[in-house]
Amino acid sequence: MEVVERKGLGHPDTICDALAETLSRNLCREYRDRFGEVLHHNVDKALLRGGSAAAAYGDGTVLEPISIYRAGRAVTEVGGNAIPIDEIAVEGSRAWLRAHMHALDADWQVQIHNLIRPGSQDLQELFSRGLRSRVPLANDTIVGVGYAPMSALEKLVLAVEQHINSRDRNRVRPAWGEDVKVMGFRDGSEARLTIACAMIGKYLSHVDDYVAEKTAIEKLALDLAAKHGFAECLVHVNAADNLQTGAVYLTVTGTSAEAGDDGQVGRGNRVNGLITPCRPMVLEAVAGKNPVTHTGKLYNVVAREIAEALVVEEPDVHEAQCLLLGEIGAPVTQPALVHFRLATRDGLPVVNFEKSARELARAHLERIPGMVDAFIAGKISLF
Repeated sequence: MEVVERKGLGHPDTICDALAETLSRNLCREYRDRFGEVLHHNVDKALLRGGSAAAAYGDGTVLEPISIYRAGRAVTEVGGNAIPIDEIAVEGSRAWLRAHMHALDADWQVQIHNLIRPGSQDLQELFSRGLRSRVPLANDTIVGVGYAPMSALEKLVLAVEQHINSRDRNRVRPAWGEDVKVMGFRDGSEARLTIACAMIGKYLSHVDDYVAEKTAIEKLALDLAAKHGFAECLVHVNAADNLQTGAVYLTVTGTSAEAGDDGQVGRGNRVNGLITPCRPMVLEAVAGKNPVTHTGKLYNVVAREIAEALVVEEPDVHEAQCLLLGEIGAPVTQPALVHFRLATRDGLPVVNFEKSARELARAHLERIPGMVDAFIAGKISLF
């Protein structure tokens, strides 16, 4: 038995993750441009309060805007030079929403409130001390975990949401909103997918159009299931619909944040893009944490990379799990604990792979200081 979930691009929780990470990246660029290096910040707190809307076929109105509250800690002034945190937070958030939510008016249908303050002196000093040393010092005592490889169901759940949201939204199926959630369940070789997709009323004339769009999503999911090895797959799209009463998942903006749901950083996907209760997970929110010293971000990414590398390098390792424990104040390249759990082919002794695992872990940990550019450029997936 296996259960896998993915909250898609326009889900309120994913929006909060995306806006937190966008702010961190923009602050990194601002700090580097003005002062030559990334400064202390952790802007991993965001709350989305849903608005109010009246959806309709061919029309619809947002009655009350979505409210997004940004909180966290960041350097706001250096040597009397103020950093425009409010502008960076607000404009960066609106830019992300414009780029990724095709039916949402980011200027009029969203209010953004910036509540960011400077960090404590001790953590700023710890960050600065790390900059002066060869290797940054860990910002927190924290655990990161990762595993490999992904199962067929995990790959399928990820693929369904990504296919729905990778289309040219203005031309191909514009009625499909970005708020997509996929829940996958496997019992033996049989799979079941429950998919929620916020349909956009202005692109639909009648309930028959709505049903046609649901059918298209169902076909897409069944085709992908077959490609991922599931000959038998049951798909339900917008399972709460009641066509007889007209109660369907119809929206104005393509996200439940307009009226039906709220959001928060860290409540959604882990760094592999999934929520996997049958696998090792941590509750840590990675989005918005600084990419230099915060092991809550670094170790979750690196633990996954180590597990993936071990499975690739060692064909007799069927599955690998890696746990990294960081201690505040220690170099980020030297966790307090590196722990592996391995499943081997034909019951080979795990001790056979100890040397390889140690070497791979050491190599990936030593790469951490050089990962900053990739984080800033958005080349490392976090949700």
